[in-house]
Amino acid sequence: MNPIFTIGHSDHEQQRFIELLRAHGIGAVADVRSSPYSGRFSQFNREALQAGLRAAGIQYVFLGDELGARRSEEDCYVNGQALYERIAETPSFQCGLKRLTEGAGKMRIVIMCAEREPLECHRCVLICRHLKVVVPSIWHILADGSLESHEQTEMRLLQQFKLAGEDLFLSKSEMLDAAYERQGKRIAYKEEAVLLP
Repeated sequence: MNPIFTIGHSDHEQQRFIELLRAHGIGAVADVRSSPYSGRFSQFNREALQAGLRAAGIQYVFLGDELGARRSEEDCYVNGQALYERIAETPSFQCGLKRLTEGAGKMRIVIMCAEREPLECHRCVLICRHLKVVVPSIWHILADGSLESHEQTEMRLLQQFKLAGEDLFLSKSEMLDAAYERQGKRIAYKEEAVLLP
């Protein structure tokens, strides 16, 4: 199986974004945005992105229904906030992971969302947390084009919550679970409250 990569389109020009993909031999983009449109960066609206990727010989697949962080399933929300653990248990999310792993058997795939920083995005905190169990290697393409292994990203996550040191009561796995849950609560989608007149 090929390694799987992730990237945030951020505020890149489309050509620069494509150059980053080519530099890492990416054959297909798996768009995991719940809505494949950008209010500020129209070059990453689904149709424009598909056309640019097609011209570069890179395939595009939309997986936002399966792997997006804004869900249609009401039971994925508590008090208006999406819970990543509930999303991960849905059949559609599991189907999306399966599609990624099957695709990685054929080519180098990048999981794409909007956020520049992996730890600020569900592609890392939700998808890669569960993908790492079945994929031998996950790499995050950073904005400058450098790579960071998912293990390195997890170390940054532990440090962010000051969980990177030795703990007599928690294993590294338990510390990582705690850090993922904290970060998930921090960044997960929250429905806006409706103000009644």
